[in-house]
Amino acid sequence: MERRVNAHEVELDPLPLKEEDILAGRPAAAVRTLGDLGGTEFGVWALTVGTVRDVEADEIFVVLEGDATVRFETGESVDLTPGVVVRLRAGERTEWEVRSPLRKLFVAAD
Repeated sequence: MERRVNAHEVELDPLPLKEEDILAGRPAAAVRTLGDLGGTEFGVWALTVGTVRDVEADEIFVVLEGDATVRFETGESVDLTPGVVVRLRAGERTEWEVRSPLRKLFVAAD
């Protein structure tokens, strides 16, 4: 990684979504891994408007932009807006409802 990167402007690579995981709309995902720190990966991830489900990695992230809600199998939900920090645990099943394009900076264990 370069010493300095603008997480709002860094170009992301398309990240294909499985058709069966798209629940509403035509969302598109993208990601750019920026590097690793002691075996822990960090980067930027984005999702456009729509609803998808996912199985999570062990991760912490901070929302850079967008408006969304992530819902967990347990019934818990978290509203995502700029500045919100969220902890995900490996294996959690989630549903992401994105109302305006979401971009986050993540740190995830391999």
